[in-house]
Amino acid sequence: MGWFRRFILGLSSPKTGEAMEKESRNWMVQCPCGHERSVWEMGGIRSGASGKKKIYVRCDKCQKRHWNTVYYKEPANPKTEG
Repeated sequence: MGWFRRFILGLSSPKTGEAMEKESRNWMVQCPCGHERSVWEMGGIRSGASGKKKIYVRCDKCQKRHWNTVYYKEPANPKTEG
């Protein structure tokens, strides 16, 4: 776990930390080669955000630096209320 994530989670309650982890796992970083991974897997946190953005990072699969798209991927089985 990266120092920034440890710092933020250390300032948060356990319940808030769990919610940030859950949301960060749904934020995906996709390389132009098609490989994608979650922000959480990359050691980051993205919580309370919206929209898409681009980040310049190295891809784990193709090992090249590219502008990767960061987007929110809806959970496969969202819970329905009722």
